[in-house]
Amino acid sequence: MKRYLVCITGASGAMYGLRTMRVLRENNCEIHAIVSRWGMTVIEEETGKSFPEWVVSLGLNPHHVYDSEDLAAAPSSGSFPFDGTIIVPCSMNSAGCIASGISGNLIHRAALVALKESRPLLLVPRETPLSLIDLKNLSVLAEAGAAIIPASPAFYHKPTSVDELIDFIAGKILDRLGINHTLFKRWMEP
Repeated sequence: MKRYLVCITGASGAMYGLRTMRVLRENNCEIHAIVSRWGMTVIEEETGKSFPEWVVSLGLNPHHVYDSEDLAAAPSSGSFPFDGTIIVPCSMNSAGCIASGISGNLIHRAALVALKESRPLLLVPRETPLSLIDLKNLSVLAEAGAAIIPASPAFYHKPTSVDELIDFIAGKILDRLGINHTLFKRWMEP
């Protein structure tokens, strides 16, 4: 069974992270999760449900949900391997901390562990516009081995709902992880 760490930071777009967790679970993956303090606030603001309610709804193991301030938790060590770490959405604050090598919280530390262990790290920035500082930080992260997957859904598949736009980004995350899915119709697919 593949094991993934999904992190949600305080940028708008919490549904991208929640949907990613759901589709990974549907693909029989073991999900571990970290949500920052501001990520918790955004989840409740954008969905009307608290993250603990989502833990139940998504069928997550509560022992695999970590406090973002607990730097002694399992994801802070390279000896606790993941098949991929996904930060979705990734705030520019988090991107800046990670690019600078700062372990300000468990999300930042887990990302730095993924980089040092040469394991897949996917960052899904949702903020716009991006400043030159943001672009440089994302460039540093890409050069260090992270995959940058902007939360910029396409329209060639003619989406008719917000859920289809969210599925497009979740599908792009799964593509990068090498997981087959049918979350969206591919370009030129009949």
